[in-house]
Amino acid sequence: MIYTPLTLKKCLTALLLFTMLSVQGQIAPADTSKAQRFDMGRMWTFDTPPVEYFQEAYGFKPDEAWLRKARLSALRFATYCSASFVSPNGLVMTNHHCARESGVAVQKANEDLTNNGFYATKLSDERKVPGLFVDQLVQIEDITERVQNIVDQGTSDAEKNTLQGRAFEDIKKEYQQKEGWAGLELQTISLYSGGRYSLYGFKRYNDVRVVFMPELQLGFFGGDPDNFTYPRYNLDCSFFRVYGEDGKPLKSENYYKFNPDGVREGEPVFVVGNPGSTGRLRTVDELELDRDLVIPFTLQLLRNRSEVLRVYNETAKSDSIMNQIFSFENSYKAYEGRLEGMKNPSLMARKRDFEKKFKNSVRENSELANQYDIWNEISDQVRLLRSVRNDVSIMQPNPLVRGELLTFAQQLVDYAQLAKMNPDRAATLKSTLKAFNPKAMSVEQGYLAAHLREAKAFLGENDPYVKAALDGRTPQEAAEAMLKNTKLTSDEYVNKLLEGGAEAIASSDDPLIRLARISQPRFAAAATVARDVSSKLNVERSKLGRLLYDVYGTDVPPDATFSLRISDGVVKGYEYNGTVAPYKTTYFGLYNRYYANDMQFPWSLPDRWKNPPVELLRTPLNFVSTNDIIGGNSGSPMINQKLEAVGLIFDGNIESLPGYFIFAPGEGNRTVSVHAGGIVAALRYIYKAKRLVDELGK
Repeated sequence: MIYTPLTLKKCLTALLLFTMLSVQGQIAPADTSKAQRFDMGRMWTFDTPPVEYFQEAYGFKPDEAWLRKARLSALRFATYCSASFVSPNGLVMTNHHCARESGVAVQKANEDLTNNGFYATKLSDERKVPGLFVDQLVQIEDITERVQNIVDQGTSDAEKNTLQGRAFEDIKKEYQQKEGWAGLELQTISLYSGGRYSLYGFKRYNDVRVVFMPELQLGFFGGDPDNFTYPRYNLDCSFFRVYGEDGKPLKSENYYKFNPDGVREGEPVFVVGNPGSTGRLRTVDELELDRDLVIPFTLQLLRNRSEVLRVYNETAKSDSIMNQIFSFENSYKAYEGRLEGMKNPSLMARKRDFEKKFKNSVRENSELANQYDIWNEISDQVRLLRSVRNDVSIMQPNPLVRGELLTFAQQLVDYAQLAKMNPDRAATLKSTLKAFNPKAMSVEQGYLAAHLREAKAFLGENDPYVKAALDGRTPQEAAEAMLKNTKLTSDEYVNKLLEGGAEAIASSDDPLIRLARISQPRFAAAATVARDVSSKLNVERSKLGRLLYDVYGTDVPPDATFSLRISDGVVKGYEYNGTVAPYKTTYFGLYNRYYANDMQFPWSLPDRWKNPPVELLRTPLNFVSTNDIIGGNSGSPMINQKLEAVGLIFDGNIESLPGYFIFAPGEGNRTVSVHAGGIVAALRYIYKAKRLVDELGK
């Protein structure tokens, strides 16, 4: 049964300008500047699944048995991806990009599973991955009232945060002794920024063995240029198997039967997975801070570090560096798409319109009106955060931001102060500082020069820190000079400083230490403000979450928190680039990309893929749908109303990237999946994986 303080009818009345829902669950926008019904998304919880809405949208009302099997067939893959059971014998499906490090972990001497893939032809060939686990959500308990009653006893923001943490720990200890909960991994889940709380109990499986992984060139076909795009041609899948305590494959009736016939355009589909994080409940003031300061700095950081590593790797030729470059570029695209969304007048107008309606609903409710000042409190804290944000970003002692040596210099200055105030902590820090060992100096120089460019751009050329660092030079010249003249690469000099204590560090003429003496107090002051603001915002966001729940109930889903959700949508292409992106792609398209790009990386193919049978070519490979996903959903199964696996989530398109703060399927936002039929076809025709094909067919 769904608990909703406001019925769906009342919710729709409160949101007068929200558009009507079509039978396919889509939006027909009446005014693009007005809030729409699903701006807050469709990441529904299993605590309160929207069965009435599913009935309205699709003529399909899942019962308790359907929802239970949907939940128990889904998995959380380690701490970073989603997965699912797809056979009665513990077979697990997830993405190739979620499985890469597992492949490295089980790789034997003279093997290259990244480039050659892996398939266990026999059960005995399946390889256990050290440290890998999957979690199955088996228990859910609403603990909202209990936690909120405890938190409300706090008289300050700090005390409220402390009481919340203590309540979580006490509840987990209590439930660890309860029947049905003992032996489970327990996690407290915050929903609606603290408007609701749940306790989740997970059955953890620690014996997980790799069964199949394609080559990197299939799992990541197209590389960074094709990342976050569609049409797409990726076999981004892998299979593992869970083994029970008896050392045999797990037997379970909870799994999604594979349906290689897949999907048709217009068909309702559901994603069951663990979306990582969204900020859709954040206020417009908070989003504007991200738009104006936080994301622009992050983009500069990512692009500049990526370029430094790219130059370095021209000679280093390191796979790990290549992976790091891709990680930076992947994050850059994601943040860039988010920023473009925040610059979109229509999308931000919709956020303002929702906030206005929300405020009016609170003001006009006699029981809630006294909490209207929450928005003003958040605005005040955001203004404070704006005043220190650049100092926090630029001055932080972080090797990624400032390079290892300048970060080390700032830690030495920290040590000098700590030695006066807390000798015991200083002694611990001293041993850490003595172990410092800087890495490649060419990377160090690139990072330091990039940091100085960013400081000039965000602080201004007249800022005291910038003027001291540059001293009339370009950032590149200044970085070269400082690294040429620093003595922090000398163990003897560093030990002399540490033994000399605060006086030696304070009097050092090392150029990096001189610069650190300017930045350290500025960062400390800014970080103190930011910490206090963060504590205050946590409390105010929790209050706002309660208000949101009081006004809209579960008709507005909570933000993503890497907790299990079910997202509905339909299989559907979309208009783009003056044409139409079809709802599906085929292996024909993969070979077109291969030849059209002269068979060059990242569109190259392994030898076994170069002479495909015709039966493979006509098979669907990827498809798109209007489901609501975000990072963390990687590896989520796409299922139909029959609880059949028809696809495997692996990405969103470029248009989906504003989904961090608003869900807008009408803007072309699409989820990209591997087609179940495409997976089976590759196993059958290319990998000759008969054992796995047979198992998926059961």
